Amino acid sequence: METTFIEDWPDFVAWSEGLSGWAFRGHRSAEWTLSNSLSRQLTRFCPDEASWCMREARALRIFRRKAHIYLDAREAIADDLRCLAMMQHHGAPTRLLDFTKSPFVAAFFALESAKTNAAVFALNTPALWNLAPRFDRTLTREVIDPREPGRFGKYFAANHNPILWCGEPAEMDRRLVAQSGLFVVPGQSHLPLEEILCHYEAKVPLLKKAVLPCGLRHRAMQSLYRMNITNATLFPDLDGLARSIAYELEVLWEGGC
Repeated sequence: METTFIEDWPDFVAWSEGLSGWAFRGHRSAEWTLSNSLSRQLTRFCPDEASWCMREARALRIFRRKAHIYLDAREAIADDLRCLAMMQHHGAPTRLLDFTKSPFVAAFFALESAKTNAAVFALNTPALWNLAPRFDRTLTREVIDPREPGRFGKYFAANHNPILWCGEPAEMDRRLVAQSGLFVVPGQSHLPLEEILCHYEAKVPLLKKAVLPCGLRHRAMQSLYRMNITNATLFPDLDGLARSIAYELEVLWEGGC
């Protein structure tokens, strides 16, 4: 993986300008790998990987069994990817990895609460659109598409294939739209994305990483605030507004506004 150490905010802007069409993800620690919340939860409390498929399937069943109480349309949880996206949205551990089409949204998530060096990862989605893993060239993006009925169960839930799919669910919620979001779905939930990408061959880099020093936070957050990238805009609801107050406490404008 190609890693760039950013010195100042304009350097990050320049770095991102060369990555048109890529997808981005921010981490508040540069030491973190691209691991999903499901694997982090199970590694901590249920380290027997042989049971992970069963545990994930049970979590989906429980959510579907009860979530309909809070929904107007049950169709949203009938679709596997939409159901996982809803679970992720509301805080459940899933195998999904949140990415965004905006490097600046990713930088916000990386720096908002960073106390050490942060990182923004860039995934070469334009290249991955046309790639299949070297061990089975038939597993194209179209073939494994988890939006199609039965595909998630066949290619992902069994946890056998070191593959990935990236894209948007068939229907998006307000948060996903506000964040220019998309998901990466790994075929093996216990592997970080870096390891899964080793099964794909390309003549161009598939993953890049920009390390953002902690000292960059103040200037970067000011710039992002001026771009209207805040918790209030990225989470367009009362929870997002309340979360945005934390940074408003850092901002002072002449006149007290």
